[in-house]
Amino acid sequence: MFHFAKITGDKKAMYEQLLEQTEHLLAGESDWLANLSNAAALLWMQLPDINWAGFYLWREQQLILGPFQGKPACIRIPLGKGVCGSAARDRQTYLVPNVHEFPGHIACDAASCSEIVVPIMDGERLIGVLDIDSPTMGRFDEIDRDYLEAFIEVLHKHIDWSKMA
Repeated sequence: MFHFAKITGDKKAMYEQLLEQTEHLLAGESDWLANLSNAAALLWMQLPDINWAGFYLWREQQLILGPFQGKPACIRIPLGKGVCGSAARDRQTYLVPNVHEFPGHIACDAASCSEIVVPIMDGERLIGVLDIDSPTMGRFDEIDRDYLEAFIEVLHKHIDWSKMA
């Protein structure tokens, strides 16, 4: 069993350790539900200054709440609505320093002030999005974007998306 100590250091060093921990945590398992559940828990445990971390999955032509850590959340998000729906529609990462200024923002937790959403693609197929919220304005930057996109690549190595119901 890998020891998951709280990681420290500058942001890049922290993310490097997070990616290493993710590799160890998911090694030998390919089930999407188990791996997304552990991935959400790891993000929640290791990322400083966040109040929600989890996944929305593309089903029934909308995003539906998946594994997460944090307060209860919105269950269904239409494509193109809010930050998650916009990132899914555009298939690109959205880094929002102030969610209160984002047109159509869906406020599941009034304490959230900034957000980053990374789409999860399997080739051309939309799987869903990784969504992370913070109670701090401007919490996320390009370093977060780069490393959370790399985090999604680690998930791809360990999840058999074809078995996702």
